[in-house]
Amino acid sequence: LERRNDVINIMRHPQTMIASDGRLVKLGDGHPHPRWYGTFPRVLGHFVREKGTLSLEEAIYKMSLLPAETIGIKNRGLIKKGMFADITIFDKNTIIDRATFENPHQYSEGIYYVLVNGEFVIDDGEFQNIKAGKVLRKNSD
Repeated sequence: LERRNDVINIMRHPQTMIASDGRLVKLGDGHPHPRWYGTFPRVLGHFVREKGTLSLEEAIYKMSLLPAETIGIKNRGLIKKGMFADITIFDKNTIIDRATFENPHQYSEGIYYVLVNGEFVIDDGEFQNIKAGKVLRKNSD
C-alpha cells in the first residue's frame, strides 16, 4: 500500500512529467518491459479513469506541454497553429494498456489515430509502418 501511495503522490506532484524510456520494438521481438507498449494508456486508463489520481487534462499536460517546455523543445506540446501535429486520438472510456510482464507484446486498446509530424502512423487502429518522427533536441524544431 505504501508503494502505491508513493506512485500516486509522485504522479500528482506539479513537476512530475509522464514519459517512457522504452524503445520501439518489433511486435514479438525479445521480452520487453510492458511499458514499451503501454506507458501512456496505463496512465490514462488506470490512473485517470479508474483511480482518479489525475484529471484527464492534468495527465495530458504532464505527457505533452510540460515535458516540451521543461526540455526546451519548441513547437511541440500544444495543438495550435504553427505547432507540429503530434496528436493521439483515443477513447477516454476504453483506453488501457494490455501488456504484462508475462505477455508484454500486446498493443493497448482505445487508440484509434496517431499523427506524428502530421502523418498518420496509426490510422483507424492500424499501424501504418510510417517513420514520420525525428530526434528532438533542446531548442530544435
